[in-house]
Amino acid sequence: MTSPTRPNDAHPYLRAASAGVRHHTRALVQPGVAPAKPVDRVHLDVLHAHLTALHQLLDRLAETARPPHPAAGRHLTTAHTRLWQATTEIHSAFHLLPSHTAPESTQTNECHPERLPDGPPVLTICQRHLTAGHVIRRKTTPTDLRSHTTACVR
Repeated sequence: MTSPTRPNDAHPYLRAASAGVRHHTRALVQPGVAPAKPVDRVHLDVLHAHLTALHQLLDRLAETARPPHPAAGRHLTTAHTRLWQATTEIHSAFHLLPSHTAPESTQTNECHPERLPDGPPVLTICQRHLTAGHVIRRKTTPTDLRSHTTACVR
């Protein structure tokens, strides 16, 4: 269990997001009980959004920590790169899952996602991934993206 949010807590939203992920994980994986429903594209889209937000947070933390604490900054940069690798795999898995859009529901639906200024809602994961990809490519070499390892110096 998590402790209740304290009045002087500097990170209440991050704690709430972590608690939400833990709750969701427990709800999905109950011992002896089959999962309620298999993973779908919507689930991976939301997970990708969460990982992308964490990616941005790690990027800012690494930049802040690097000047006064270079070793800590390097470890945060490694975490930043590995989180990007996980985000890329979630994006790839999203595209391997079948779309559950039934033809009869799209014919009767008055919504026309192709007319939306941001494109069809199913492609928001791609737009988010491309935007995050531009940031990571400015700060990381392709070699680092393929294999990024550090040794713990404790």
